[in-house]
Amino acid sequence: MMNEHDVIDILKSAEQIGVDVWLDGGWGVDALVGRQTRPHNDIDVFIEKHNADAFTEMITQKGFSEIPMEYTTKDHSAWRDSVDRIIDLHLFEYVEAGKLHFECEAYPSEVLDGKGVIGGFAVRCLTAEAQVMFHHGYELTDKDTHDVLLLCETFGIPIPPEYKGKQQ
Repeated sequence: MMNEHDVIDILKSAEQIGVDVWLDGGWGVDALVGRQTRPHNDIDVFIEKHNADAFTEMITQKGFSEIPMEYTTKDHSAWRDSVDRIIDLHLFEYVEAGKLHFECEAYPSEVLDGKGVIGGFAVRCLTAEAQVMFHHGYELTDKDTHDVLLLCETFGIPIPPEYKGKQQ
């Protein structure tokens, strides 16, 4: 399990080496709402592609090793340590003013404008709208449903069609 102290340690270590990190996924959702709402087995992080070597060196020094996953690409990899904490690493790059590129898609850079808090520590994260947008197009889990419905309720975002009727 990845707890809030683990998350803060990774974020502070990245800050010390000059790497900006944005949270996505479950910890990104919890940061946006300002409290932990469910257990997390991983942390999803977005960093700029040019910082990949520095970031992966830092997490390697913390005992993480890259693990093969069926979705691993040059811009998306997973890392695990000896106690099964997982870092889901997403790389992006700014391609022009106001746009970023991630996994063969262009997005407005505003998707990175989210601000949140984990354990009293201010963090950057994807916006609530971006989180909802990225939670579709695959087989949904109970965690996805929890996260999307929480974001929609908290931030007044319309519930996407695939989540309607799944209110708990």
